[in-house]
Amino acid sequence: MKDEKRKDYISWDEYFMGVAMLAGMRSKDPNSQVGACIVSQDNKILSMGYNGFPMGCSDDEFPWAREGDELDTKYLYVTHSELNAILNYRGGSLEGAKLYVSLFPCNECAKAIIQSGIKTIVYDCDKYDGTPSVVASKRMLDAAGVRYYKYNRTGREIKFTV
Repeated sequence: MKDEKRKDYISWDEYFMGVAMLAGMRSKDPNSQVGACIVSQDNKILSMGYNGFPMGCSDDEFPWAREGDELDTKYLYVTHSELNAILNYRGGSLEGAKLYVSLFPCNECAKAIIQSGIKTIVYDCDKYDGTPSVVASKRMLDAAGVRYYKYNRTGREIKFTV
């Protein structure tokens, strides 16, 4: 008798959100580890990114602080995961691609997402919902026809078998 295929394999959303979250674990930010994964329409990974300082800007010399004088906080220096994923892409167009990201994009990342041609965003957390940055982001995404939806966590435990 022929073996039947497994039925408990992970969905594409689980797979790509897992990749995005794994990418976020590369971030050296002590407070926020955000990851992103850009996927083609035929489910191929095109690029990944995480939040961190631009190349050449030492994460030992630039500030990670969240409060204090503006020039002494991370906010003027950190590149968000979504923008890093877009900038890391070395192929052609991202037109029609899907972005998986662990935190809903801010207004600045929304601009880059729209301009790059990404058409769908799957996000895990929207903890800044209602803030001016996210309200502006959603306004622009809606106006540009970029679809977004919350990732549905399955609660599945990840176990590796070989």
